[in-house]
Amino acid sequence: MPFTPFHLGPGLLFGMLLLRHLDLPALLVASVALDLEPLFVIITGAGYNLHGMFHTFLGGSVAAAAISVAMYRLSGFTGRIARAFGISQEPSFRAVAAASFLGVYSHLLLDAPLYADIKPFFPIGANPLFCPQLSGAIYASCAIAFLLGAAAYFARVFALNRH
Repeated sequence: MPFTPFHLGPGLLFGMLLLRHLDLPALLVASVALDLEPLFVIITGAGYNLHGMFHTFLGGSVAAAAISVAMYRLSGFTGRIARAFGISQEPSFRAVAAASFLGVYSHLLLDAPLYADIKPFFPIGANPLFCPQLSGAIYASCAIAFLLGAAAYFARVFALNRH
């Protein structure tokens, strides 16, 4: 799913369901951040796999750790944005890190069945998760997750505004 909003669906749903335990901005950013890799390859024409090192659990873990640090340092800024949308959280580093790793790993698990060039278990040079027949189900589940996450968000904001 190169740079598509589909990854936001599971991120929004898990974020709303686990709002007490996960930092929502970190989860949403981490859910889509790995797609900067294929975007870079497409824009630059680099002779690199579209889904390279960051689309592995090893590289994804490095990315998640970096996202954790960056999002924790930006939590004052992202917190103001979240509050503008009716979401108030006091993120701990643990909540930001858990959200970052969940976002990155969910991204990898959603992409691995779709793309033969992903090697999720690098240095193993195969993709045992590749199953392109699942593409319709994956896209549909991401869209449904987005709708459910949006419903949970609006229910929460509506409930807060009633008080």
